[in-house]
Formats: sequence, structure tokens, C-alpha cells
Amino acid sequence: MTPPLRPNTLRLGVNIDHVATVRNARGAGYPDPVRAALLAAEAGADGITAHLREDRRHITDEDIARLSAELTIPLNLEMAATDEMLAIALRHRPHAVCIVPEKREERTTEGGLDAAGQHNHLAPIVVALREAGSRVSLFIEPDARQIDAALRLGAPVVELHTGRYAELDGGPRAEELRRLADAAALAAKNGVEVHAGHGLTYDNVAPIAAIPQVVELNIGHFLIGEALFLGLAESVRRMRSAMDEAR
Repeated sequence: MTPPLRPNTLRLGVNIDHVATVRNARGAGYPDPVRAALLAAEAGADGITAHLREDRRHITDEDIARLSAELTIPLNLEMAATDEMLAIALRHRPHAVCIVPEKREERTTEGGLDAAGQHNHLAPIVVALREAGSRVSLFIEPDARQIDAALRLGAPVVELHTGRYAELDGGPRAEELRRLADAAALAAKNGVEVHAGHGLTYDNVAPIAAIPQVVELNIGHFLIGEALFLGLAESVRRMRSAMDEAR
């Protein structure tokens, strides 16, 4: 069950992928991403996000099994729309599954899913996940065509890609913020829950957090980076505070 929102606040999902990246750089058993997830939960995270990639570059199958068993807050499994990943999701039945585009050569997820162009491929995956009890989210660009595709697919949630917003400055950033706000309003008007994420930091999160229709932000790489200097718990607390202040 999705935890209720605190009054006038957002849910914060903390992505722990890059704790696993550091672990895998040495092939050791540490740092442990499950320990990081539990610390983030104690510090105020409302959910934990983990992306199980085809090449297992960071999160592993064992990590997903342990997160499923040990977390007391919701697990959001990010995955590509493949038969392998669907089978894993159906085995673990996480609280939420966010379907994202994935290319083997990319460093991180680049852009949103083309839900409109991949409707026939995505439709049976969305149905199977929903029947298994997982909340299905589509990671998309802030575009009316993609929101319409999410509606036709029956996805109850969209996560708007904020990567372009994060990379821009000045007028172009303001224009991208307007696109995000318009997309959030359109999705919410049609009964779709709105999340957002990618590239968000203490410096740029406030305008996104201020969009009233957005109910959840998923943030990872920046928080894990800041944890090197502040500690993970303080890194999460500061983001939680910045989000609350924006609302």
C-alpha cells in the first residue's frame, strides 16, 4: 500500500543503485545497498528505488530479493520492458514497477520511454504487472502524446523525466519547467498519479517540488554523491527538507 502523504508534502523515493556501483567496482560485498536503503528509510525516505539492469552493472538479483524481504517501506523496481525483467518482477511482486527505456551502452537512463510508439509491446506487460498487484509507472517525457499513451495502456502512474530541466539554465530551463508543469496538470486531470525524477539536486529541486500535481520525487545519484561528504542519512534529510520547504 502506498504510504499516505504528509500534509502538503511529497513522497521521496531514494534510489540506491550507485551504492551497488561502488560495491561492484571492487567486487566486494560492501558497501551494501540494502543497508543504505534501511538508513535512507530511517532518515525519511518514503520508498526505495532500485534499477535491475540487463547487464547487472549495479543492482543484482540478490539485492532485489533482499530488498523485497527486508524493507518496511515500498520498493520501486525500475526495469526495462523485457521478458526477463517481467519474470523477475512477477516473482518478487514489488510495491511498484517503473518501466524505463534501457540501452546497454548508456551510463544512465537517457530520456523517457516511448510509450506511444511501443504500445503493443508494453500493453501485456502492464496488464501482467497490474494483475500481480504492482503499481505500474511509465518513465516518460513531459509530452501530451506520451501521457495519452499511458492512459490507453492503463498505467496508473507516470514519472516525468526531469533530466533535460536539470541540464538547462535560464530561459530554456524555465520553458522546460512549464512543459513539466503542463504535463503534470494534464496527467492529474485524467486521473494519473504524477511522479518526477532524474538529475535533481538541492539547487534545482524546489521548482519541481512546487508543482502541485507531483506527489513523488525519485532521486538517487546526487544523494549518494552527497553522502560521501555528509553521510547518507543527512543527505536524505536535507533533500526531504528542501522538498518540504518548496511545498
